Amino acid sequence: MGQRKYPAINGEKLREIRVSKALSLRRLEEMSGVSFDRISKLELNGGAARPSTIHKLAEALQVEPSALVKS
Repeated sequence: MGQRKYPAINGEKLREIRVSKALSLRRLEEMSGVSFDRISKLELNGGAARPSTIHKLAEALQVEPSALVKS
């Protein structure tokens, strides 16, 4: 079986949206259920994320999931 390919997060965009909504990493962790460490790594390095993670972050940030994914 091949490896699954998960969508790549745009880390800069994730941070930009979070900061524009005046949310700390800890607050976004509380709102989304995604760990502080995971959010921090995604913001710094981007990288692949499970669709469920993308949806949790998007819901907490009140944006469409596509806003967080590299195009």
